[in-house]
Amino acid sequence: MWGRNVYDSISKFLQFQLTVNVVAVIVAFTGACITQDSPLKAVQMLWVNLIMDTLASLALATEPPTEALLLRRPYGRDHPLVSGTMLRNILGHAAYQLLVIFTLLF
Repeated sequence: MWGRNVYDSISKFLQFQLTVNVVAVIVAFTGACITQDSPLKAVQMLWVNLIMDTLASLALATEPPTEALLLRRPYGRDHPLVSGTMLRNILGHAAYQLLVIFTLLF
């Protein structure tokens, strides 16, 4: 039960972090190309990563396992850590965040 909970927590953490980092990189690169100045400075990027790492780690580390975890089949050794559903969620949330950020920026 604890092993499945750890695996699920790592998957959720990766999905959250990849979404945040994809958005931050695209905003920094696109903003630098269009406005000739990055909208996020290096120190601001470090703060974004620090806050996002800390909050996500705390949220997922305090999630207790449930009995429902034992009702589903375990993942195999060849199961990818980032599944197709996760990739779709990452890209969807990143697109939404980019839409909001670029609306505010431009």
